[in-house]
Amino acid sequence: MIGIPLGLFVGNAFEWFAHKHILHGLGKNPKSYWRMHWDHHKAARLNDFKDENYTQPLWRWNPHTKEALALVGVSALVTPLYPVAPFFTGTLHYCAINYYRKHKRCHLDPEWGKQNMPWHYDHHMAKDQNKNWCVTRPFFDYVMKTRIKSSLIETEKNIFGFHLA
Repeated sequence: MIGIPLGLFVGNAFEWFAHKHILHGLGKNPKSYWRMHWDHHKAARLNDFKDENYTQPLWRWNPHTKEALALVGVSALVTPLYPVAPFFTGTLHYCAINYYRKHKRCHLDPEWGKQNMPWHYDHHMAKDQNKNWCVTRPFFDYVMKTRIKSSLIETEKNIFGFHLA
């Protein structure tokens, strides 16, 4: 059962690392597969956090299709751990599904995103897009001291989902 909290921790840490170093790092190269992340940023900035690519079917090649494929790939990489660490592996699979589901929802329903994932809204809409790397929960941003709250949002839920006073 220790695999569940460990999986949540590793999932959030990987989310932070991949967003910062792969999507923003490798994604700076115009010829990189990960460049799609900058297309996503551009769409969100131009449309007040909304990204219409999420309305497209997954079989069309666009940033959201590439995101889904990357999540399936990462999930496949950890699947061989299942026989020795089923709770850990299952939790990492949950983290990938949860990431996709929440990320898609916040970019199709910006008001929901602002209220439920203000750290991700800040990542896209605040002045500095090189902060706030976590998407589903800001836990690792707090650990790495990269959670920067903007003045764009008045209240924020804490890492457990409760509104902060």
